[in-house]
Amino acid sequence: MKHILSIGLIILCFHTTVKAADTLKVCSFDVDATPPVGTALVYDKMTNSWDQSLRAKGIILTGAGKPIVLCAIDWIGIANEGYDEFRKAMAEAAGTTPDRVALHALHQHDAPVCDFGAEQWLKKEGMNPQGFEGTFAREVISRLKVAMIGALKNAQPVTHIGLGKAEVYKVASNRRILGDDKKVIASRTSATRDSSIRARPEGLIDPIVSLISFWNNNKPLAVLSYYATHPQSYYRTGVANPDIPGVARFFRQLSVPDALHLHFNGAGGNITVGKYNDGAKENRLLLAERLADGMLRAWQQTKKEKITAADVKWESLPVALPIKPSLDNLGELLHKETSVFIANNASKQVFMERTKQGKKVDISCLKIGNARMVHLPGECFIEYQLAAKAMRPDLFVTVAAYGDYAPGYIGTAEAYNEGGYETGQASAVTAEVEKVLLKAMNQLLRK
Repeated sequence: MKHILSIGLIILCFHTTVKAADTLKVCSFDVDATPPVGTALVYDKMTNSWDQSLRAKGIILTGAGKPIVLCAIDWIGIANEGYDEFRKAMAEAAGTTPDRVALHALHQHDAPVCDFGAEQWLKKEGMNPQGFEGTFAREVISRLKVAMIGALKNAQPVTHIGLGKAEVYKVASNRRILGDDKKVIASRTSATRDSSIRARPEGLIDPIVSLISFWNNNKPLAVLSYYATHPQSYYRTGVANPDIPGVARFFRQLSVPDALHLHFNGAGGNITVGKYNDGAKENRLLLAERLADGMLRAWQQTKKEKITAADVKWESLPVALPIKPSLDNLGELLHKETSVFIANNASKQVFMERTKQGKKVDISCLKIGNARMVHLPGECFIEYQLAAKAMRPDLFVTVAAYGDYAPGYIGTAEAYNEGGYETGQASAVTAEVEKVLLKAMNQLLRK
């Protein structure tokens, strides 16, 4: 009898242990990512910080295999070895592997850039690393590790996710204006002062802001929002600020204070607010209020569904992006061109070298119940986001771009024939990239 009771006790303990290990939990972290005055931002030396700081916000999901990390940072971009080092450190802090870390920039322009590979290349060439000088970026990595380790101690059970979406009105517009010959004749930049260009049709966009929230029964724990557009209203001020999405995120954080709010920039490479922004500084608030209004309505329309650890899957696919042959001459140009050219292109030089060495870029997808969160590199065109949603119209698909920033703009195959800034010098890849990305997304979404 004692023997039977002992066996029963062992079985009960084993069952309890397995159940505890399979409990899905989430924790959040939020780190100040604002550099000190005097630091070189991507284009200018920082003279001051705005009322709102730059943030690095994220969540860690545990209980479904190795932990999964999602993080969004208010920087213009993180590339190459910088991207590797951020993900490696965050993976170590979370107790997982780098391929299970999705790190995305929001792409604000009065903000830092990080690329330790570009920093090293510029120093090797005897050049000023400018905004690529990595002292502060390494400090932020340390801050993230401390914050993440502390956050894991306060992980909360996840019983439900919430899915909601709504249309955002009068914020995004397509930046590429085509003529009758299907060639780019004008670019609708973030602040478009030419009224005739602003008057053009909105063009192809994704007007939807999507929200994915994590809940412990009726308590919201974290809210992730996704919307595609270049995020800046005006910039080159020397004052670091989180711009439109940062203000909108702050409004929503005040409205739902118990949950950490993270915002991800979608495939907004060819999307700006230029139709609705003539550069007047007052428009930052106006555009942020419109985005926050969409977020509010998406929150109000959110529907919750029960989930367990068994409903969570992570897929990651390393891909080789096709590099432009013209990059072979980039190193020479970097020695001759302006500081802005260096800021925009030094990462492409390193990206070319890494790609030739066999380095690949991760495309990943987090699957939770009916939700699919696709993670892409570079400044992908909106067509990739719309394609991802069309691949699985039966599911709730979101897209975060601006992962590894190194490739620059990633256009469609057709866009490389249309001309324009984005697919010219600003892109490190060829038209063949469309086949690579669509194949990877299709594989991840249909697996």
